[in-house]
Amino acid sequence: MDLMEYQAKELFAKHNVATTLGTVVTTAEEAKAAAEAIGGVTVIKAQVKAGGRGKAGGVKLAKTPDEAFEHASNILGMQIKGLTVGRVLVTPATPPEEEYYFSFLLDRANRQYLCIASVEGGVEIEEVAKTNPDAVKQIAIDPGTGVDEAKARAIATEAKFPEPVFEQAVAMIQALYTVFVEEDATLVEVNPLARLAGDKLEALDGKVSLDENASEVRHPDHEQFEISEEADPLEAKAKKLGLNYVKLDGQVGIIGNGAGLVMSTLDVVAYAGEHHGGVKPANFLDIGGGANAKVMADGLDVILGDEQVKSVFVNVFGGITACDEVANGIKGALEILGANATKPLVVRLDGNNVDAGREILNELNHPLVTLVDTMDGAADKAAELANA
Repeated sequence: MDLMEYQAKELFAKHNVATTLGTVVTTAEEAKAAAEAIGGVTVIKAQVKAGGRGKAGGVKLAKTPDEAFEHASNILGMQIKGLTVGRVLVTPATPPEEEYYFSFLLDRANRQYLCIASVEGGVEIEEVAKTNPDAVKQIAIDPGTGVDEAKARAIATEAKFPEPVFEQAVAMIQALYTVFVEEDATLVEVNPLARLAGDKLEALDGKVSLDENASEVRHPDHEQFEISEEADPLEAKAKKLGLNYVKLDGQVGIIGNGAGLVMSTLDVVAYAGEHHGGVKPANFLDIGGGANAKVMADGLDVILGDEQVKSVFVNVFGGITACDEVANGIKGALEILGANATKPLVVRLDGNNVDAGREILNELNHPLVTLVDTMDGAADKAAELANA
């Protein structure tokens, strides 16, 4: 789960990271009132789960409440990287004297945590990484030992935080690591980490990604960060049904059992689509091991609810759940959906009890179902049908 800036700052404040929360509003009138309450110069910041807001015109200085009203009017409803701005954050203007970059993230490839820090970074960190990569420090973190004061000092020293803010940096590094581990985050980023007037160090912006696998049991409070009215309706529906679904911008619906298989399926469909009008995968949907009739019906119901979907590719490798169970699941799903099932399904089965599974679908002889033996062949057929 990716958080918006104001939500990330709430977690920062919870764990004693120096930051300014500001006021979140959804109308220009509320922005004006917030600016009046804050007094002085304010910043109006678009709240969407995307970077580059400033360059897109989503961050503006307001010298007066009337300017805050004007900027909020222009920002609310604008599109930033395909996302519609539905709220803005109003904060006091605190011009940084220097901008730094700092983050903790999960380094899956090396099975460790990683700290990335730069005192020459800030909002232009990507350009710094290109032109002066030595200025961007990457420091491995052992999850077993974590970040205590000694490690925080070592990080601050390697990153070369200036002496006037060095002790603050040590404290903030420890606090940010607490956010990272205690909130089960996969990313905690501060950009910019600012040195303000009076040598005060503050997180002016924040980005946090939370591991949803930890939400239900360890962090039920994380539910507060979900904004249901701004969620994709299909993704929200899939979540309620307990499905691992991500909507994409394509025409071939994908159902598979296992994240690795589904990812591979996306690739072969994208490749096949190059030969059939450029069609692409419409979603990621992993039904896991429980591919019974109800799970399959729920998956098909979500996918068929996407108006962009023109065909569906069901790609299953039978393991714990055998292919005959999957075939019966497809059969039951079509019975459950009835007239709501209107788009062609291409099915590829392999693995445990594959012959029995194929026999069930052959006997079903459903007009919407095409059984194909190979993954590449099935992807090609699904792309062809989507382009027809």
